[in-house]
This record gives sequence, structure tokens and C-alpha cells, in this order.
Amino acid sequence: MIAWTRRAILAAALAATAAPAAAETRLGDDGLHKAPWMRETFKDLREDLAEANAEGKRFAIIFEQRGCIYCTKMHEEVFPREEVADYLNENYFVVQLNLHGDLEVVDFDGDIRSEKAMARKWGILFTPTFMFFPEDVAEGATAPEAAVATMPGAFGWQTTLDLLTWVNEKRYELDTEEDFQRYHARRIEERASAATE
Repeated sequence: MIAWTRRAILAAALAATAAPAAAETRLGDDGLHKAPWMRETFKDLREDLAEANAEGKRFAIIFEQRGCIYCTKMHEEVFPREEVADYLNENYFVVQLNLHGDLEVVDFDGDIRSEKAMARKWGILFTPTFMFFPEDVAEGATAPEAAVATMPGAFGWQTTLDLLTWVNEKRYELDTEEDFQRYHARRIEERASAATE
């Protein structure tokens, strides 16, 4: 009887500690992962950019699709990491688009298409694909023309965090030889040095 009670207590404790992680990201009715840092909007990019700016955050979109194993990898292994989740929550306004979706999207240039038609217009081939935008987008520009960076595919948490940081700090505007790849290599070395100290 005592052994059973201990097992029940242990099972309840494990369930309680697992519940928050499961609540972080869920699958929506569309089969896409829904993370707390994603925003539900009318998918009008100019309006979304204005709202992101009003909150002092960077605007990004992420394309995903049902059954995408790389999206699952990002949502299970990368986005839940405290460093990445906190950085996204604090610094980004992210709108999710479905590679095969039918919801209307309004591009920066005013063009209105379904998510899947917009993905074709923009040349989105892989999921997940992040597109990051500046605070100001020129009149008549499309999303790919306006994007300061695009991240197609799944990457590890350090690459993802470094790109989020690189974009947020506007390092793409710096007049130096340190493009993203050099920045990322430097950050890897800094983390390795810090770990050995």
C-alpha cells in the first residue's frame, strides 16, 4: 500500500512538472504548432508592422505546414529553450502563416492573396521559414524585398538565438565585415570560452 502511494505521488509530481511544457506549444486545428509568442492578427503586414513598432518589437513572420518534421523539431527542441523563448517574447512580434493555408494575407505592397498563393509569390519553399522586417518598409515593397533576413529551415538553438539577436540589434546595418556567419562564429567562440572559464 505504501509503495503504491509513493508511485502515485511520483506520477502526480511528474505530471505536474510536465504540464507547463506541454501547455507552452500546442497543435492548432490547422495542424500547426501554436507558441505563446505567436500573434493572432488579420495578417495585414503593414498593420502588423505598425503594431510591432508600437510595442517596441521587431516584426517577423514564420511559414509552417501541417506534418512538418522540421517545424516540430523547432517547436520541441529550440523554441521552448528558455533563452530562445524569452528572447522571442521580449523582442519579437511573430505572425504565423500556413504554407498551404487559405486565409487572406495583405502584403506590404497591398496585394491580397491566400497564404498559399502568397507563399508562391514570395518563393517560400521550405518550412519553417522566418522572414524578419525592418521598422520601416518602403511604399510598394513586397515582403521579400523588405526583409532584412530570412531563415529557411530548422537550426539549432544557438544559431536561432544568434540570428534573432543579430536582427534585433540591427547588425545587418553595421558597416563592418561581420556578416551573420562571422557574428555567429564569434558568438560560438564566446560561449565556448565562457564554458571553460
